Amino acid sequence: MAKTKTQFAELDPVWNQIRTEAEDAVEKEPLLGGLIHSSILHHETIENALAYRTSLKLASGEMSEQLIREICDAAYSDDPALALAARADIAAVYDRDPACHRFLQPLMFFKGFQALQSYRVAHWLWQQGRRDMAYFFQMRISEQFGVDIHPAARIGKGIMIDHAHSIVIGETAVVGDNVSMLHSVTLGGTGKEEEDRHPKIGDGVLIGAGAKVLGNIHVGHCSRIAAGSVVLHEVPPKSTVAGVPAKVVGEAGCSTPSITMDQLLGTK
Repeated sequence: MAKTKTQFAELDPVWNQIRTEAEDAVEKEPLLGGLIHSSILHHETIENALAYRTSLKLASGEMSEQLIREICDAAYSDDPALALAARADIAAVYDRDPACHRFLQPLMFFKGFQALQSYRVAHWLWQQGRRDMAYFFQMRISEQFGVDIHPAARIGKGIMIDHAHSIVIGETAVVGDNVSMLHSVTLGGTGKEEEDRHPKIGDGVLIGAGAKVLGNIHVGHCSRIAAGSVVLHEVPPKSTVAGVPAKVVGEAGCSTPSITMDQLLGTK
């Protein structure tokens, strides 16, 4: 066991940290021992743990935990980028969410992270041509987490979805790397057109709670969208937009708004 832990530390520091925190959590709260052992300590890799947690959450009377687990295992085996993105997402939540004090928390308790990892498997299914199964995953993610992400949407890594209630991301939406968004965000269309109809969010963007970004528009890198805004037009890079409809009200205030999470419009 000691040798395995050393290998984890050298090859996968995120997973090693999660396991260390899990052991500490069991010691402090023995009543959670069974849950934490089955979810974390029973598994040798983060891929196995992610597949287990996803299957546990998405299983229902319509689709067994075992079948969903097999799908997730196949996805992580076929595409190593899925677990790499999950590691980046965990680090993002830990760095940006003041309520997150351990790497363990997103994997065990945060529905934004769990919904995002479930979407990543659904997106893999979509790319494999397994559209109906991808739709099934989308349905269960929406039912379980209150997060509705079309499996065709493209989402980068290092994503934090804080609180993650009533998130909607449409079919042709694109979300870059290191984006942060709060609850009730919509990346939607503006009509019934079937072509490219959803927003393209650049890297490092911060999207405030309740913001709606509608149509095939680009939101520039490292910009901020204020809470409650309705964005209908292009957003220049490194700028702040606010209002209904949203207008540019200043610069982004810093080079990395999605990391600093500063939502005060007075910041220059």
